Amino acid sequence: MDDEQTRRYETVDVNRDGAAVKIALNRPDRMNAWSDGLSQDLLAVLREVAADETVRAVMLTGNGRAFCSGADLKDGADDAVAGKLDTYTTLTRWYHPIVTTIREMPKPVLTAVNGPAAGAGLSLALAGDLVVAAESAYFMLAFVGIGLVPDGGASLFVPSRVGFARAAEMAMLGERVSASKAVDWGLINSAWPDAEFAAKAGALLARLAAGPTRSYAGSKRELNHWMYDRMAAHLELEASIQGELAASADFVEGVSAFLQKRPPEFGGK
Repeated sequence: MDDEQTRRYETVDVNRDGAAVKIALNRPDRMNAWSDGLSQDLLAVLREVAADETVRAVMLTGNGRAFCSGADLKDGADDAVAGKLDTYTTLTRWYHPIVTTIREMPKPVLTAVNGPAAGAGLSLALAGDLVVAAESAYFMLAFVGIGLVPDGGASLFVPSRVGFARAAEMAMLGERVSASKAVDWGLINSAWPDAEFAAKAGALLARLAAGPTRSYAGSKRELNHWMYDRMAAHLELEASIQGELAASADFVEGVSAFLQKRPPEFGGK
C-alpha cells in the first residue's frame, strides 16, 4: 500500500499514513456486525498488512457508533431458527484465521474500541496487543443471551486478562462492562473521553509505528508463547462446543426471541 492511501472495500476501510495502517470496520448501519463479506474483507486486509514489512503498526477500529456488535444474526436467521446454522464452518473458515493473524503478525496491533464491542466483536477487540476505548464504549459477552457460548477466542482472551471469576461472570451473566470498569478489571489498557478518543488513539498508533518494531514483535512472541501457546486447540474446542449448541432448542428460542424483540424462554435443552 502506498503512503497516505485510503482504500475502501465493501465492508472495511483502510488508511495508510507512513508505516501506520488504520483498518475500520465499515457496516455502520448494522453496528459493524460480522457477516461473511466483512470476514472476507477483513481477513484479506490483515494478511496483507501482516506480510508487508513496511507496515510497522496497525489499528483496528469501527466506523459509526459501534466497534462491532457481534455476529449478524439476521444474516443466518432462517438457518438459525431451523437449528441448521453451521457455526463450526463460520468460525474455522473466518473467525479463527482473523484472530490468529492478529496475534501472530510480527508488529503491534492496537484495537481502538469506539463503541459497543459485543459477542464476537469483543473477541476481535481483545485479539489486539493493546486495547483502548472511548468512555462511552462497553464490552459484553452476549452469547448467553441466545443460548450460545463465547467463541472467536473470547473464552481464551477474556480469562487471560481478567481471571476466572470475572470471565465466568461475563460469560454466564452476559452483562455490559463499561469502559471504565474494563480498565479497572484489566480487560483493556485505557479509556479516554469520547472527544479525545480519536486523537489519542491516533497518537498511540503513530508512536507504535515509529518504535522498535522487532522489539515489539519479540515481546509479542514471548507473550503468545506464555499465554496462548495452545490457542489453535482451544479455538477448535470453542468451535466444537458452539456447533453443538447451534443445534439446541435454547439457541432456536434465543434467536427467535431476538428477532421478535421479546425475552427468551429457555428450557435448558
